[in-house]
Amino acid sequence: MADPGPSGGLKKGDLVVGIVRRPDPVPCPNCAVGEWDMCRNGQYTEQGIKEIHGFMSKRWRIEPEYAVTVDPSLRILGVLLEPMTVIAKALEQVVMVGRRSFCEAETVLVTGEGPIGLLAACGARLFGKEVHVLDRVETGPKPDLVRALGATYHSGSVLDVPLDPDAIIECTGVGAVIADSFQKIGSGGVVCLTGVRQGGRSGYGVADVSAKVVLRNNVIVGSVNANKRHWYKASQALAWADRAWLSRLITRREKPKDFGKTPERTPDDIKVVLQLSEV
Repeated sequence: MADPGPSGGLKKGDLVVGIVRRPDPVPCPNCAVGEWDMCRNGQYTEQGIKEIHGFMSKRWRIEPEYAVTVDPSLRILGVLLEPMTVIAKALEQVVMVGRRSFCEAETVLVTGEGPIGLLAACGARLFGKEVHVLDRVETGPKPDLVRALGATYHSGSVLDVPLDPDAIIECTGVGAVIADSFQKIGSGGVVCLTGVRQGGRSGYGVADVSAKVVLRNNVIVGSVNANKRHWYKASQALAWADRAWLSRLITRREKPKDFGKTPERTPDDIKVVLQLSEV
């Protein structure tokens, strides 16, 4: 931070990340109390996503209340804060829903090992959970990253995972994987959906899936975006996480002049960063 302004909570030199979403102007009941990630009327705005510009500049201005400080030792790894907020909220949702019953979730299955999935595994491990991660690839950096966390990696179908987890954090958005997750979740368990895609058929009858969810007291919850509390929780989680492990998530750094290369994915890509300046 070059100029913290009159705010007493920030100082020059702080490493900060800008919160993306802004509450709607009405505001709806949720936005009125700071739960803008739960906006009811859809009139929220988002930096670089919905109706307002993003942060892509060497210097930018932001309201102090929407700036979140990051542990300075993270440096460029601070770019992982926003995706980690998605996981902070998802894990909170799992815990809150789980409180309806006596047992706490101890086994967590993460489906998908992109940046969100790997950070989900990291977050769950930080809370001492037994973590399993499932994806299609069998070799390469992603399975190695899972094992480096002390988690168990699986490839293939969700139905072939040799346990019925207490919680599933679904990060693919793939219809068949989602439907299989509904079949696989243990009794009383929670499936938290974070992946977003369109189309796809699972082959399951809706009534059959519904019957299993009802008879096993399962809960299916969708989770998107995050509010200020989740940004602080995510900042703490990154501060606790192993720096060497986190650095392996950033597989490429592109300069602005090479912007055209950024969307081109390779099989080993995890998080590709457009880096405007050295940190």
